[in-house]
Order: sequence, then C-alpha cells, then structure tokens
Amino acid sequence: MLMQILTHTPKWVFALFLALLWLGVKQMQPRNVGVGRAAVLPMVMTGLSLLGVTSAFSGSPQALMAWLAGVVLVGITSMQLLPADRARFDGHSRTFHIPGSAVPLALFMGIFFTKYAVGASIGMQPSLAHDSVFATAVGALYGSFSGIFLARSANLWRLRFAQTPLIA
Repeated sequence: MLMQILTHTPKWVFALFLALLWLGVKQMQPRNVGVGRAAVLPMVMTGLSLLGVTSAFSGSPQALMAWLAGVVLVGITSMQLLPADRARFDGHSRTFHIPGSAVPLALFMGIFFTKYAVGASIGMQPSLAHDSVFATAVGALYGSFSGIFLARSANLWRLRFAQTPLIA
C-alpha cells in the first residue's frame, strides 16, 4: 500500500519535501534576519496550513473554526512558553540575531506530512473529506502548527518593540 501511495505521488512533492528539509536544516544555525524577512516565513507557513485545511475540506466551517482555535490557543500558550530572550535585535541594522533551533524544521515536517497523510487518506477514502470529526482534528493540528510559528514571530516583534519603541 505504501509503495502504491509513493508511486502515485507527483514528483514536485518530493522536491518540496527536500526544499523544506533544506530550509529547516538552515534554521538550525544561528543567523541574522532582517525585520521584513522575519515576518515572511511565519506568514507563508500559516498560509500553507490554512490552504491545507481549505483544500482538503472545501472550507468546512468546523475545520476552519478548529484551525482558528488551534492558532489562538497554541499561539497564546507558545508565546508564554517559548523563550524570546535568546534572540537579539539590533536597532541600527534592523536585524534580529536568532539562535539556531530545530523547531522550524519540526514544524515544516509536521505541516508537510500532515498535508501528505491527509491527501493520501482522502484519496483512499474520499468520505473523509466530509467527516466532521476528521476535519476538526486535522484543522486543529494545522492551526497548532501555525500558532507556534506565529508565536515565535510575535516574540521577535515584542523583542524589537521593547528595544526600539515606536514613539521616542
């Protein structure tokens, strides 16, 4: 069964996997990131997780509400638990110095494998696309991934504004 799933997987999916793996491994190294670029990755990955929910479940209200609940609940919790003090912001160069972390790699792989598993599951059993329990669980999982991404980003922005207030 696994071989049949893999042989019917489009080639671009394997390329996407390798690209996400490469990007995730790069995130494990300390790096300097500009203010604009710090917002791009969380927004793209949040968009991909929302796309995963809407494409699999045709905009199901339960799936979308579960996604939103996952974003909010996990996002707020993660903002409290994830350390932002390891990152630094340089107001002169407008860059963040971000220590390496395996969290982005885990999130990339989580979103990728969730999308892959959901697609394969619905491909084998199309009725799952209309199963509210399945849609709710998947929506919450996708939302949880996004909540962590957004919390990490929010912690950076909080650090930035704490060091360089908008009003002087």
